[in-house]
This record gives sequence, C-alpha cells and structure tokens, in this order.
Amino acid sequence: MNRCVRGQVYAGSYKEPVLASIRFATSVILTLAFSLNVQAREYRYSDAHLHYVNFFQESAGMPELLEAMDAAGIDHVMISGIPVAKKWHENEPKRPRYYAGDDAGAYWYSATDVFVAAAVKKLPAEQRKRFHPFLSGFNPTDKNADAHIRRMLELDPGLWQGLGEVFTRHDDLTALTYGDTPRANNEALTRVYHLAAEYDLPVMIHSNITSKRERNPLYLQELEEPLRNHPHVRFIWAHAGTSMELHRHQEKLDFLLDTVSRMLGDYPNLYIDLSWTVLRPYLLGEEGTPDPEWVELVKRFPDRFMLGSDVVGQFGSLGEYMKGFDGFLDALPEDVAMQVARDNFLNVLPRTARQAAGR
Repeated sequence: MNRCVRGQVYAGSYKEPVLASIRFATSVILTLAFSLNVQAREYRYSDAHLHYVNFFQESAGMPELLEAMDAAGIDHVMISGIPVAKKWHENEPKRPRYYAGDDAGAYWYSATDVFVAAAVKKLPAEQRKRFHPFLSGFNPTDKNADAHIRRMLELDPGLWQGLGEVFTRHDDLTALTYGDTPRANNEALTRVYHLAAEYDLPVMIHSNITSKRERNPLYLQELEEPLRNHPHVRFIWAHAGTSMELHRHQEKLDFLLDTVSRMLGDYPNLYIDLSWTVLRPYLLGEEGTPDPEWVELVKRFPDRFMLGSDVVGQFGSLGEYMKGFDGFLDALPEDVAMQVARDNFLNVLPRTARQAAGR
C-alpha cells in the first residue's frame, strides 16, 4: 500500500518536471514560430505627414527625399509645406534653427505651397504618383482663406489632394505667430471645411488637446465641434493632439487613450495620425514593448490610423522614423499592420487620387 502510494507520489513528482519541460519546449517553439512569422513581415509604408520645407522655407530637395523613400520602403508620402515662416529678428546675431529657438515671431507664409507644387511638378510621371500634396499656406484666422484656397485649387486642377497641416493650437508657436489665436472651430476654418467637402479633400489639423499644465482635454471641444458639424469632411488629427512641449511638462497624458477611443466611436470622419509624439510614450513603452491597450484600440478601428514621420525639410532620418513603428506594427494582426503602415492614408485621399494610386 505504502509502496503504491509512494509509487504514485514518485510517479507524480516525475511527471511534473516532464510536463513542465514539454510546456516550456512548446512555448519556445510557438514563440520562435511567432518570431519567424513577424520577422517575415516586410512593411511598405505611406508617410502620412511630411513637410518638404522647414520653418525657414528651406529644403534638402527632392533627390534626397526620393533616395530616403526608396531606402526605407516608402511608397507614398503626404507632402506639404510649413504654413508659417520664422522671423530672424534684427536683434538676434545668430539665426535660430527652429521656431522655438528664440522669441522672434512667425508669420503666415503662402508661398510655401508654391515650393511644394514646383517640386512635385518637376517629377517624372511615375514618381509623381507617389506624392500627395496638401495645401497649407493660408491664415486659418482669416475669413478670406477659403477664397485663397479656391484660387489655388483652380490654378492647378487636380494637384492638391488635401489641406494641411493646418496649425491651430500649437504649443509656443501659437503665441509666436502674428495675429489672432487660431482655433479649429473658428468661423474662418468653418468656411474652409465647407470648401474641403466641396472638393472631397481631407483636412489634417494640428489642434493640441490641452495646454502645458492642464491635465485634462482642455481644448478638445475646439476639434469636436467641426467633427460634429462637418460629417462629410475627413479630418486627420495630427499626433492625436499631443506634442513634445506637452510631454516636457506632463511626460504622458493619462487621458489620451480613453479620449481617442471615445472620439473614434463618436466621429466616423476622424482619422489619427500617429506621427511625432505618439509612438513614445503611447504606442511603445519604456522597454520598447507595444502597449496592449493601444494595440487593442487600433484593432478596434483598423482603418482609422496612419503613420507619419513629420520631418521638416531634412530627410536623412526618414527611414529611422518610419521603421520605428515596426515594433508596434508587429503586435497587430498582419492585415491590420499593413493597413496602418500603408493603405489607410491612401484610402483617405480624394476618389480621383485613390484611383491614380490603384486603390
């Protein structure tokens, strides 16, 4: 009896390590299989947020941009100017390198679209298909803006495929820009949204979700109002309302995930640009691991997110920015990852542009 009991105990104690070893081996095999499957993914990208010039309206040029795109597997780019130019103030002995380099102001600069148009129109037909120009050089507080945009659209029929990046609430740039404070829900932009609907143009808008010190979505209603009032306009929310300056003061906006989730459910015309300050600290944690809640959010709305670099006039880091998303994309189902990496941006473009891109 005791032997039998001891035998049962012995057998049990023998089987446990064996089963544990089997479970471990199975886990290793599955992990390796998943790893090999993920490694087999080769992403092609659309850069949904790229500025051809910097805040001084300078650019490294189209040859460098094309070289960077080809090296990084970027098939398509949204290409835009910068709607303001930074002033080099007479009292400053050295020209600032960025708009925040000193306290000199910035002014609305319409010629930025001329530079973009000229660069794109010089391209061979096959290369030109890869570029999707967005018109940005207008003052979003001026009720003449829609008339200016209409003239630009009529001057180059079929060239412009979207509007933006429209600067509204934008960190210290808002205070540095001459004139009224731009808001996403002001009357001037209401007229622009009607024009966007008329021409079937998406609108990329930079509208900070909050200020540097408020730990709540202070400015959110400024974006929600046009989303609600213009359901036929496709809005791309640049960086989901985040910015580097907000993160310097608050590190991470704890309310962002819930806010974006709720808004995507409420507004089917809202799309999220994941460029610049969204990758970290939101999509990827401190260890570079994908945040499971953001993974689930993208899976719930697989056609509403797009990637962008948000480079300004220099393109050497383009591949680094875009490939930086791979760790997050790998956590998504492969078909969703491919949508986010490339196709969602193309699908938000006007119908004629989608057809030209083979969508």
